[in-house]
Amino acid sequence: MTAGPAPGDLLAVIDMQRVFADPGSPWRTPRYAEAAAGIVRLLPAFGDRVVYTRFVAPAEPAGAWRAYYDAWPFALRPPDAPLWDLTDQFADRPGHMVDATTFGKWTPRLATLLGGPDARLVLTGVSTDCCVLSTALAAADAGVEVVVVADACAGADDAAHERALRVMEPYGPLIRVITVDELLA
Repeated sequence: MTAGPAPGDLLAVIDMQRVFADPGSPWRTPRYAEAAAGIVRLLPAFGDRVVYTRFVAPAEPAGAWRAYYDAWPFALRPPDAPLWDLTDQFADRPGHMVDATTFGKWTPRLATLLGGPDARLVLTGVSTDCCVLSTALAAADAGVEVVVVADACAGADDAAHERALRVMEPYGPLIRVITVDELLA
């Protein structure tokens, strides 16, 4: 793996939304601000090769998602509800947008945004132990080299973040966990 973003690499900013940043939200991610700071440091290196994702609720949950939303009824809001908005530091930035009603954001749309078969998917965002992990595993299964930037991600708590990073380590060389400084070196 080369240092720094290569042409075609794509920075995926996973779910940096109000619902995960708001201190009063049941889905608050405690280290959201630290992850956001790491992401902001990376943005200039990727230029227009950035995609922002949003987790949004389905209009009608199906299957096991019904039980999930029974546990989290506050989240059954339409995609234009303020809780799904990107936070201010990302709201007006240039880039592509991918919405998904699933934890994993490895969608056909995200796949088409990669700059070719040898491009890397660089993952940042929240939460490491849910949406970032689900996206990383699916992309790796598709044969994409995935770089997870540990200090530009945050988990439900510190222990969950660290566990998720450890879970991804054995997937190398398909998945590699690095830091912001290592990526920008």
